[in-house]
Amino acid sequence: MPKSNPNKSYLPTKLCLVCNRPFTWRKKWAKNWEEVKYCSDKCRNSKPQSPKGELK
Repeated sequence: MPKSNPNKSYLPTKLCLVCNRPFTWRKKWAKNWEEVKYCSDKCRNSKPQSPKGELK
Protein backbone atom coordinates (compact mmCIF):
# COMPACT_ATOMS: atom_id res chain seq x y z
CA MET A 1 0.00 0.00 0.00
CA PRO A 2 1.42 3.44 -0.88
CA LYS A 3 2.57 5.69 1.89
CA SER A 4 0.21 8.65 2.23
CA ASN A 5 0.44 11.92 4.07
CA PRO A 6 -3.03 13.39 4.57
CA ASN A 7 -1.66 16.44 6.41
CA LYS A 8 -0.38 18.80 3.75
CA SER A 9 -0.48 21.95 5.82
CA TYR A 10 3.25 22.44 5.18
CA LEU A 11 2.58 23.31 1.49
CA PRO A 12 2.47 27.00 0.50
CA THR A 13 -0.88 28.60 -0.29
CA LYS A 14 -2.13 31.59 -2.27
CA LEU A 15 -5.44 33.38 -2.74
CA CYS A 16 -7.13 33.16 -6.13
CA LEU A 17 -7.49 36.59 -7.77
CA VAL A 18 -11.00 35.78 -9.04
CA CYS A 19 -12.78 33.84 -6.28
CA ASN A 20 -10.51 34.83 -3.34
CA ARG A 21 -10.34 31.24 -2.13
CA PRO A 22 -7.08 29.80 -0.86
CA PHE A 23 -5.40 27.17 -3.00
CA THR A 24 -2.41 24.97 -2.27
CA TRP A 25 0.79 24.34 -4.17
CA ARG A 26 0.63 21.50 -6.69
CA LYS A 27 3.51 19.55 -8.16
CA LYS A 28 2.61 20.64 -11.70
CA TRP A 29 3.12 24.27 -10.58
CA ALA A 30 6.58 23.60 -9.14
CA LYS A 31 8.48 25.42 -11.89
CA ASN A 32 6.26 28.50 -12.02
CA TRP A 33 4.60 28.80 -8.60
CA GLU A 34 5.47 32.52 -8.43
CA GLU A 35 3.42 33.15 -11.60
CA VAL A 36 0.34 31.10 -10.62
CA LYS A 37 -2.59 33.46 -9.94
CA TYR A 38 -5.73 31.38 -10.34
CA CYS A 39 -6.94 28.26 -8.54
CA SER A 40 -8.57 26.60 -11.56
CA ASP A 41 -9.17 26.80 -15.29
CA LYS A 42 -12.64 28.18 -14.58
CA CYS A 43 -11.19 31.12 -12.66
CA ARG A 44 -8.41 31.64 -15.20
CA ASN A 45 -10.98 31.84 -18.00
CA SER A 46 -13.13 34.32 -16.09
CA LYS A 47 -10.25 36.58 -15.06
CA PRO A 48 -10.93 40.32 -15.16
CA GLN A 49 -10.30 41.76 -18.60
CA SER A 50 -7.98 44.75 -18.91
CA PRO A 51 -9.21 47.66 -21.08
CA LYS A 52 -7.96 47.66 -24.65
CA GLY A 53 -4.89 49.72 -25.27
CA GLU A 54 -3.63 49.42 -21.71
CA LEU A 55 -0.06 48.23 -21.44
CA LYS A 56 0.90 45.68 -18.80
